[in-house]
Amino acid sequence: MNPILSDKIALNIDDDAKVSVKGFIVPIEHTQSNYHMEFEWEELANFRVDVPEKVYSASVFRAFLPDAAVSVGNPWQIEDAGALELLRQLHPNPRLDMRDYGDPGLWACLRAYTDEFADIVFRIHTEFKLGDGWFTPSQLTGHLIINRLTETVSFFQMRLPDGPVNFEVGWEDERSWCDSNWIADTGFCAQMELRAGAEDVLRDITTLYRYGSPTESFKGIYSPDEAPQRGAMSVEEAERVLNCQFYKSEQINWVSMEAALELAQAQQKPIHAISIDGPLADEAC
Repeated sequence: MNPILSDKIALNIDDDAKVSVKGFIVPIEHTQSNYHMEFEWEELANFRVDVPEKVYSASVFRAFLPDAAVSVGNPWQIEDAGALELLRQLHPNPRLDMRDYGDPGLWACLRAYTDEFADIVFRIHTEFKLGDGWFTPSQLTGHLIINRLTETVSFFQMRLPDGPVNFEVGWEDERSWCDSNWIADTGFCAQMELRAGAEDVLRDITTLYRYGSPTESFKGIYSPDEAPQRGAMSVEEAERVLNCQFYKSEQINWVSMEAALELAQAQQKPIHAISIDGPLADEAC
């Protein structure tokens, strides 16, 4: 019979272990206005991963672990130093303060665990200094899966999420039509990612969790007394927990237009509608 895990769990890592991390940045083919092509901004046109593969001491990932025991859904701040060391594999000049623009921060939360694995979901806001300008990802998000038995990294992924627009750029050029000589643009990068380990463990730990009783996912595999103990929330719920650390607007209980119309009629209240042409919850303006 597997031991019953407490509501809160402590997470640790073997600092002496080694982790090989691969980095990827695919060429940026276009932006919304393609100003970088018109004005020949080579730093963006030639934006590539700085170190395609690097071996780290596992201690760098300690920055992503909480200082104390946590429950599923509890958020905590990631330490800057460890995050910056990994970000420099993508580009040598990352910056976390966002130059006092946007919403800086590095947050993680425990999404799920079994007696063997723990899945940490995280979100990082950063920028990269490219020559005379800046590259601002919408966010960098991902998973860190720790093997709780061996205290090793089973899987790590930090990536730029997909989306029609997932980065913003700005650079200084005297040919700009603006008095400040700054040119701004937005665009799409198909892959910007750091990865280590086998993705199978992420797929398995995601598939493993179902709402309901702890044994619901294991009917026909284990007897009730032998079923692995676990706690979990969905990836979407974990992402919302992290979003709320960055944006007050995410703390609003948003409803669909259909639900809003029903509520307005039931409560005899008017609807105040606002139309926007971009997401509220990322840094790609």
